[in-house]
Amino acid sequence: MKRKSIRHTTSSTKRESWLRWLFFLPITLSIVGLFFIFEASSIRSVTEVGNSFQYLKFQSIWIVIGICAIIFFSLLDYHKLYFVSFFAMIGAILLLLMVLIPGIGYRAGGAQRWIDLGIINFQPTEFAKLATILYLSSWFIHKDRERFFSFCILLGILMLLIMAQPDMGTAIIIFLIAITLYYLAGLDLHYLLFLLPVSALGFLFLVKTSPYRFKRLLAFYNPSLDPLGITYHINQILISLSNGGLFGQGFGASRQKYLFLPEAHTDSIFAIIGEELGFFGSVIIIVSLLFFVYLLFKVSTSAHDRFGKLLGGGILGFFGFQILINLGGMVNLLPLTGVPLPFFSYGGSNLLTSCILTGIAINIARQSKA
Repeated sequence: MKRKSIRHTTSSTKRESWLRWLFFLPITLSIVGLFFIFEASSIRSVTEVGNSFQYLKFQSIWIVIGICAIIFFSLLDYHKLYFVSFFAMIGAILLLLMVLIPGIGYRAGGAQRWIDLGIINFQPTEFAKLATILYLSSWFIHKDRERFFSFCILLGILMLLIMAQPDMGTAIIIFLIAITLYYLAGLDLHYLLFLLPVSALGFLFLVKTSPYRFKRLLAFYNPSLDPLGITYHINQILISLSNGGLFGQGFGASRQKYLFLPEAHTDSIFAIIGEELGFFGSVIIIVSLLFFVYLLFKVSTSAHDRFGKLLGGGILGFFGFQILINLGGMVNLLPLTGVPLPFFSYGGSNLLTSCILTGIAINIARQSKA
């Protein structure tokens, strides 16, 4: 009895340690990211509104909202999400349709991805990631051999609506999350041998038929192809990282933030981090993110029921794929796709979605068997 009690105490201590890390690490990363958002956006903010604190102010508000979301969803029993998952998916599809309607959808940078709410812009694709995780986790609780074609239809609808914006980066993320959940559910896995190559051919077709995407792919293979055109972005990123060296230029000393680097405060913020903190500072950031992903892996594997395992796996995929694709693009190991870096990139929609999923992960960990 004493040995069993000691084992139970050790398990509870480990779980409490996970919970602390899961709660405080994302908040810490978000606050660190806030400083770099200010660094990367101050010049742009002055040129746009005459106030260098504009982006800092908005992101600070979203961080406060995000912390509230973490607390709320960490206390809400994740099993209750089963009953709202269907409505979440319907809502996501409706929002993806609304964003395509002129006058409702807000267009910027050649893409129509936002709904203008006046003070803020809302990005429905971020909610679609959340809805995909909730709905497929609920759907795959019970194994059903007839679900593959329904799964393909649903996934096809989401891909079509997202590519219409267009937003290939988000389409890839949602596709990978969906495939991950299907794999974890163990439903007729041999179908994936058919789906994956067909999907790969489909994405290649979309790249080939879109001059912009095709040029992005060429830029990936040859960054020196058009330094003042399509390869300008990746070249500026590589310049930022090379300027950082081993120990960085120092906080506030970035030269690329002076409007040389496109999207410096959003998708490309890691380049500013690399320039100011250098190689060693960048490694600390990457290790912190990987440790967070490891914690999510532990959450998924220790969940006490199938729904928790699937939810945890979907959340793991959400963060893991975004981190991989963003950082891979920054060092030119993958093509640039406009995927944000969780907790660091500017943007309320992605930060709020990240915080909601973090809160759900904490709730799963609180009820876990480990």
